[in-house]
Amino acid sequence: MARSVSGLAEVFGRKGARPGVGVLLLAAAGSLFVAVATPSAPLRLMALCAGLTLVVLILQLRLVSQWRVWQDRTMAKRLAALTGQDASPCFTTDDLGQITYQNAASRSRFPVPEGGTLTAALQDHFASPASVLYRLQTRATATGAAREDVVTRRGHTRLSVHRLGEAQFLWRLEEFQDRSGTGRGAENLSLPMLTANKAGVVLFTNEAMRRLLGGRPKHLDRVFARPARRSGEEVEVSAADGPVRAILAEVEGLAERREIYLLPVPAEAGPSAVLADFDHLPVPLMTLTADGALRAANRAARDLLKLAPDSFPAFHDLFEGPGRPVADWLADVAAERSPGGSEVLNARGLGPEVFLQVTLRRTVELGRPGVLVVLQDATAMKTLVAQFVQSQKMQAIGQLAGGVAHDFNNLLTAISGHCDLLLLRHDSADGDYADLVQIHQNANRAAALVSQLLAFSRKQTLKPERVDLQDLLSELAHLLNRLVGERVKLRLAHAPDLGRIRADRRKLEQVVMNLVVNARDAMPEGGTIRIETEACSLGEELHRDQAVVPAGDYAVIRVTDTGCGIPTDRLPKIFEPFFTTKKPGEGTGLGLSTAYGMVKQSGGYIFVSSVEGEGTEFELYFPIHEGAEDAPVAAFETRRNMVVRQGEGVVLLVEDEAPVRAFASRALRLRGYTVLEAENAEAALKTLEDPGLEVDVFVTDVVMPGMDGPSWVRRALEDRPDVRVIFVSGYAEEALSETRARIPNSVFLPKPFSLSDLTTTVQEQLVH
Repeated sequence: MARSVSGLAEVFGRKGARPGVGVLLLAAAGSLFVAVATPSAPLRLMALCAGLTLVVLILQLRLVSQWRVWQDRTMAKRLAALTGQDASPCFTTDDLGQITYQNAASRSRFPVPEGGTLTAALQDHFASPASVLYRLQTRATATGAAREDVVTRRGHTRLSVHRLGEAQFLWRLEEFQDRSGTGRGAENLSLPMLTANKAGVVLFTNEAMRRLLGGRPKHLDRVFARPARRSGEEVEVSAADGPVRAILAEVEGLAERREIYLLPVPAEAGPSAVLADFDHLPVPLMTLTADGALRAANRAARDLLKLAPDSFPAFHDLFEGPGRPVADWLADVAAERSPGGSEVLNARGLGPEVFLQVTLRRTVELGRPGVLVVLQDATAMKTLVAQFVQSQKMQAIGQLAGGVAHDFNNLLTAISGHCDLLLLRHDSADGDYADLVQIHQNANRAAALVSQLLAFSRKQTLKPERVDLQDLLSELAHLLNRLVGERVKLRLAHAPDLGRIRADRRKLEQVVMNLVVNARDAMPEGGTIRIETEACSLGEELHRDQAVVPAGDYAVIRVTDTGCGIPTDRLPKIFEPFFTTKKPGEGTGLGLSTAYGMVKQSGGYIFVSSVEGEGTEFELYFPIHEGAEDAPVAAFETRRNMVVRQGEGVVLLVEDEAPVRAFASRALRLRGYTVLEAENAEAALKTLEDPGLEVDVFVTDVVMPGMDGPSWVRRALEDRPDVRVIFVSGYAEEALSETRARIPNSVFLPKPFSLSDLTTTVQEQLVH
């Protein structure tokens, strides 16, 4: 006991030693020697004072050191008196974990050689002592004390630590023996049983478990073939003689221990084991194994899937996957990686158009995990979703086509405009004249293509008027006969007393020609095309395809051919831009999309029905418009026939596209106008701040970054109400019509416009 106390005191006094005391002693002796030996009185006095000061300092250091040694010995005696007879093992260690003191209980329970560490002493007591001791010592350094319960093979231990000094720690181990059935009582159990900690380390196995496994396992991974283990479910045990199936029963023990028992697997359940009510439930239900095998299906499910009573197909044979194999989805639900949820799947045995909503839930039957399947017919919902998606797609394509057409109109305006400027400086005798004409003609062809895109997106500029369909088709008959050729016969049939419709006459003619040309191309060996008109009065709404036609009076145009027909899978796509079944170079794929856009923009409806190998029929419904005749709209044509002359006046040109602005300004200056340019609305308003500036005409783009054309024009007209306005845009006039109606003396010029169109429009505005 005395040795332990003296050793503890020596450790505590280790920091009291001062290696610098010897140096101070030598310095003091040297100073006193100088005081005695030097003849100089001042130097002697200084050396004497220094020597005496050093002597006093040495004495103080010795006293402090002795006081610390006494204090440490006193603390050591108190600790020895406090813990010496403690029944629990106690240790003191330095900051490196080296044991400096042990009481009698610790020396008996954990004999440690001189200089041993606490980690080595506890190595066989519980798993990973180094990490536990480091964690506790770190917490004790910060807070003064720490405590933790640790699972051991004999039960569990409460390990506590207190910080005694800067680098000294007192440890105490309080052991709790196992009072549960894990001890000797568990050895006599006939059921295989083991105890493990939360990390999966096996702490105890009874005799039945050791016989089953053929030894003592160290970890649960050695016992079970799969990591997923749930109480009450069937598991596979890696036994000495091969895999064994058992039901796992787990009981939560003390100190985060797990007591695991293995129960025998019940006998296989036959069909009679299924509840009688299961077969009579009105909801289609199925139960599956974790690997997708069908266990049972009630009568409603078998009727829905058309399964025979003795048929037990696999899940993946019944349904197509929701973007991935259904077996993967099923495995995720069975393993609880996915909560289940619902998917709309195609039933393989019921045809490609039949869809079922399949809802999965995890179940456990007699210890075996499985999946419960609830079925619901979702064919109508799937069809509705498909129709909605198709409608959204068509709308998105229309928006895209309109945006692309707008940008192309700006490009074509610049191309054709600068081509016009070059043509002014060349005549037909020049070598470049033919090339410029080709550029101009192809620019016009591109403009026509863009116009078709605008037609599909319903953003083309229409000039609606009241149209008599009988007159229109009679006038078209000669041209249509030339289009169809000699092999195809054209038959026209008009209904009597057919009311008039409101549409753009030229665009409607184009729609009919497109439908006739498509019908002709569908009959390479010849056939008959019938164009019929009919007066139709709907007493109630007509629901057809994805449209609803309101009740009312309609004029119907039918274009029918006896050609090859359209396959069912292609019918939903025929109105999409650039969709065509023709060979490259035989068509652009814009004919039907143009017809679709024009009919929709005119307030009509277009439907198609086709039987492959028999022919196709297009039906166009237009509302009948009764009332007074429309006033003729010939202003645009009149402008084109005007004689362009040198002009006078000031034009403020506002255009954000630099190439278009450059062409327009040069074209107007060539005609004698004074042109002020602005790249946006803000710059235009800044120019108009000069009160002395006279402006006759505003020529402005409609859509620009920042403030748009109508907005800045309205602000400018507050101070200049007599200025004429010309709006230009690559979009349709209808997008501006309501706004322009509130702006006096304004006209619309669609892009792409030529040099002549621009100068004629400006001249007309100045004349009026």
